[in-house]
Formats: sequence, structure tokens, C-alpha cells
Amino acid sequence: MDDIKLQKIQNYLNNLFKTEHFVVKKRKNINDSFEIYIKDEFLGLIYEEIDENEKAYQFHMTILDEDLKNE
Repeated sequence: MDDIKLQKIQNYLNNLFKTEHFVVKKRKNINDSFEIYIKDEFLGLIYEEIDENEKAYQFHMTILDEDLKNE
């Protein structure tokens, strides 16, 4: 994925959640996904998927059980 797609995804997330804190970054040596952050905190990955000539973007976020115990 390229810089234009990166900026579009970042703008989309910030507009959707009414914030300016989402940051989308390229991954080193991996071109099929971007890293998603809120400020400096890593949230997950967005992958581009193509199925029957339609593009979609999948957001993958892991929540550890130990993180839920602090809530």
C-alpha cells in the first residue's frame, strides 16, 4: 500500500471517530498492511484485501486478557 492510501485511511479514521489522534504508519519490509496508532500507542494493523475485484480494509486489534483485568 502506498502513501496516498496511508493518508486516506488516517483521514478516514480521524473523521469517523472525530479526533486527530490516529496515526497510520508503514511497516518495515511489509507492504500488505499499515500500523495504526492513537498518538504513540499501537492499536493494531489494517490489511488490504481484494475479493472478486473489490478492495476492503480489515482492522485487526488484539486485546490481551490481562489488559481487561485493570478495568
